[in-house]
Amino acid sequence: MTTTAELLKGAAELFPDEVVTQAHVRHLDLPLGAGRFALITLDNGLDHTKPTTFGPQSLANLSAALDQVEKEAADGSVVGVGITGKPFIFAVGADLKGVELLKRREDALAIGKGGHDVFRRLQSLAVPTFAYYNGAAMGGGVEVGLHCGYRTVSSAIPAFSLPEVFLGLVPGWGGCALLPNLIGAERAVSVIIENSLNQNKQLKGGQVYDLGIADALFDGADFLEQSLSWTAAVLKGEIQIVRPEVDRGAAWDEAVAKGRAFADSKVHGAAPAAYRALDIIAAAKDGDLSAGFDAEDEALADLIMGGELRSGIYAFNLVQKRGKRPAGAPDKNLARPVTKVGVVGAGLMASQLALLFARRLEVPVVLTDIDQERVDKGVGYVHGEIDKLLLKGRVNQDKANRLKALVSGSLDKAAAFGDADFVIEAVFEEIGVKQQVFAEVEAVVKPGTILATNTSSLSVSEMASKLEHPERVVGFHFFNPVAVLPLLEIVRGEQTDDASLATAFAVAKKLKKTAVLTKDAPAFVVNRILTRFMGEIQNVIDEGTPVATAEKAIEPLGLPMSPLVLLELVGPAIGLHVSETLNRSFPDRFTVSPNLAAVVKAGKRGFYVYDSGKPELDPEVAALLVQGDSVLTEQQVRDRVLDAVAQEIGIMLEEGVVAEAQDIDLCLITGAGWPFHLGGITPYLDREGVSERVHGKPFLAAGVASVPA
Repeated sequence: MTTTAELLKGAAELFPDEVVTQAHVRHLDLPLGAGRFALITLDNGLDHTKPTTFGPQSLANLSAALDQVEKEAADGSVVGVGITGKPFIFAVGADLKGVELLKRREDALAIGKGGHDVFRRLQSLAVPTFAYYNGAAMGGGVEVGLHCGYRTVSSAIPAFSLPEVFLGLVPGWGGCALLPNLIGAERAVSVIIENSLNQNKQLKGGQVYDLGIADALFDGADFLEQSLSWTAAVLKGEIQIVRPEVDRGAAWDEAVAKGRAFADSKVHGAAPAAYRALDIIAAAKDGDLSAGFDAEDEALADLIMGGELRSGIYAFNLVQKRGKRPAGAPDKNLARPVTKVGVVGAGLMASQLALLFARRLEVPVVLTDIDQERVDKGVGYVHGEIDKLLLKGRVNQDKANRLKALVSGSLDKAAAFGDADFVIEAVFEEIGVKQQVFAEVEAVVKPGTILATNTSSLSVSEMASKLEHPERVVGFHFFNPVAVLPLLEIVRGEQTDDASLATAFAVAKKLKKTAVLTKDAPAFVVNRILTRFMGEIQNVIDEGTPVATAEKAIEPLGLPMSPLVLLELVGPAIGLHVSETLNRSFPDRFTVSPNLAAVVKAGKRGFYVYDSGKPELDPEVAALLVQGDSVLTEQQVRDRVLDAVAQEIGIMLEEGVVAEAQDIDLCLITGAGWPFHLGGITPYLDREGVSERVHGKPFLAAGVASVPA
């Protein structure tokens, strides 16, 4: 019979850079005279900011610890076994940097079977087992705890999830089989499918307890002590754990069906992981855990060898690594301190910016506008949003009072901005208006104050061209909704100096945004690519292709929403404005759709109505459309759209709009919701052969993307 060590040996050779997790066993006497207890602590020996993961050697170390406690449990030396993590971290799952290197299916299968073989030993010990989720727990970290008989969770946990579907895998070390049998199919589908496909939503400790994943919730300060006291009471029978009976009837099937519908709405069948996970959950209804574990092994092996995982890891690494070390950013030591922020404008976008600056920087923020009514409305919006945070328990009363006190309004720019270190404008998107605003602001601010523009498409250099100090003007382009989308395009104008740019990046970091440096080119990155993308969709509709065909053609990409629904979210008027701006700069590639112009002129908010709950072409919009007689197939539409996008990206890279193709991917992932399972636009175009066809070569050098060809 093959041992766990033998099973993992081949895979271990492929993980040369594994950060090895140790499993330390220590013994202690439980309170209440409950007896001698064995506690396993997972620890990779690094500081608490470096999460603990499971590679082959780490699994072997945990298995060795279980060898020890298994003997102690069998001979009565211990009354129970617990497992916990180092400070702030429980464990965050498989070592993904190793998983992506696996080239043979049998090695991938060994990783799945190895994890199961080790973790399920916790179920077969001769004494009760306990998991103490003391810190961040994800993937395999969650799953090792599911194999235990009892679980406690810290209220201080900031992140708890099964994120595998988000990355292109399934929870493959027991998650798909065990979780629905613990908390029911509906809640399991929510955690495994819905949270993952909602941009990897994380659970807090209290939510973990409310879902029934943990049996007890304790404060973070003395979490382990409380957990051990609770354990003693459980072992002595003073606390009885009664879990709700899981509904294995029609409700189980309905939950799986709901999960499939949700997956369809998010990835449109273009990514297999969610569907494989749902298949396993569906089969887990009969409670046969061994069959469920076998199904997880097979799914893991298939998905590890597929392109979706490689794409997901590439996208994950972009966000977690490149996103935290922006290419081209100046020396951070050049940044100036920002102790007060001014916001020109008090409309919705300006008010969102004021709220973000106040919450993240915790410095005074002053809004100005052309009349008191607008100023009061803007300040009122910010105060109202803070009150909502208070009601949701995200800030306490003291914090809410302090935040509201930081945000004020004024009609007097000199009084408002005279001592500000950073002033951002969010006024009407017209170059003359913005030049006038900056001239007024420059006249009243102190030397060194950064003048930032939230323009989505206009030239930062032209905006600064009439100022006495154009070197302190920088583009600071947020994406709507400001609180949700992580991307911040930082635009360097022709005369922007390093100190101003460094200050912009420092502020972006404090705002917890993903900052990408871009050249001062029309529409920068995201809007330029999306406008070219949307422009081709509109072109084929204008030429005669039915709206439904044009929309359906893009479904195989698995985008979170169709092009015209996205246009509705952005706003047809804004979309038209950006297309007009780009048409003036690049008339040979960017058109202005007469049908879109007609929709805007008619005051329509989009192409669709939702009377039936689903988007249907608005009859009034249909009556406005003027179409030719050129009707394309879905494949022809898709080819044309992707060719256009590939051409534009190639031109942008040649122009040096960003440092590398990876920055374009990072922008679309964090600013436009481009799916992780596609791994970014450029590796997708490489895999589909579009970049070679249009650009003459792949956008990414071999191996750079960690995505198979």
